[in-house]
Amino acid sequence: MFDYFFSLFSQDMGIDLGTANTLVYVKNKGIVINEPSVVAINNKTKQILAIGAHAKDMVGKTPGNIMVIRPLRDGVVSDYKVTEQMLRYFINKVHSKYSSTWLVPRPAVVIGVPSGVTEVERRAVENAARNAGARRAYLIEEPMAAAIGARLPVTDAGGSMIVDIGGGTTEIAIISLGGIVLSRSMRLAGDRMDDDIVQFARNELNLIIGERMAERVKIEIGSAHPDIEKMETLIRGRDIISGLPKAVKISSPQIRKAIQASIDAIVDAIKMTLEETPPELIADILERGIMLAGGGALIRGLDRLISDECRMPVYVAEDPLSCVVRGTGIVIEDLKSLEEVLITSRYSKKLR
Repeated sequence: MFDYFFSLFSQDMGIDLGTANTLVYVKNKGIVINEPSVVAINNKTKQILAIGAHAKDMVGKTPGNIMVIRPLRDGVVSDYKVTEQMLRYFINKVHSKYSSTWLVPRPAVVIGVPSGVTEVERRAVENAARNAGARRAYLIEEPMAAAIGARLPVTDAGGSMIVDIGGGTTEIAIISLGGIVLSRSMRLAGDRMDDDIVQFARNELNLIIGERMAERVKIEIGSAHPDIEKMETLIRGRDIISGLPKAVKISSPQIRKAIQASIDAIVDAIKMTLEETPPELIADILERGIMLAGGGALIRGLDRLISDECRMPVYVAEDPLSCVVRGTGIVIEDLKSLEEVLITSRYSKKLR
């Protein structure tokens, strides 16, 4: 009865709770929120000052009494209370029209989590969602959500392969008959590449740069394949020797060298997953190819590099950044028929 009452004015949601960005899909509406998973906190009062894009604008610019943090690290909750506050902010933002009434939104939510998370980490996500206002919290593994969002035939008997390269994790999965046959979760993805660029600038250019500058350079000229056209951009930071501001021209081959170790680790993980895949499914994957999703899929030439190394077709999903949230959205639109793709912790089963 209460579920029916709350469903009358609550808008059920699919959430990609990512390390770098949080995307929200609202049932019957589509993607309505795409904001950084960043929160600004007053150190003295512990009050939340800003969440999302406004908080990210503060990175590296705050006085000592303000701390800007990411409440998720490597795809999992690292600060439970702040994650709860961030989820509540997004839920309330979706239901802003009820903010001046006595009605309290209690939506059902489907949240993507990395395939390698522990029972405790799953429980942390569920609890954060419930305490933030969700009446029901369903979990789905991110590679499954990404595959659904990329429109792969996940319920077919044939095998499909998805590689989701996000901000904190890289998820590799072989999917068949609505389940994950084989998966590998690496806590190495876009954030590690940003760190690689920061270290490269320090060691090779004697330049100290911030995470945002490293991310911008990666997006502008980052590449993974040597045949990609050479590009250049300016990288700005502080000179280590003089301590003064400095701008240096940097090229795409230099950025490729900086992130090479991380790219090689991802390619090696894909190869190892293929080596462990049952022969019957390998034949399907050879025919269908490997699908790339997540922000890392946009690195120029990465699909060509993986194709050369694995000797099979590799495709980049349409709008790879939103694959996971689109997958959660498809599930929330039709929970009954897609219930088999969800995962449920032992804890959540006891609550229902």
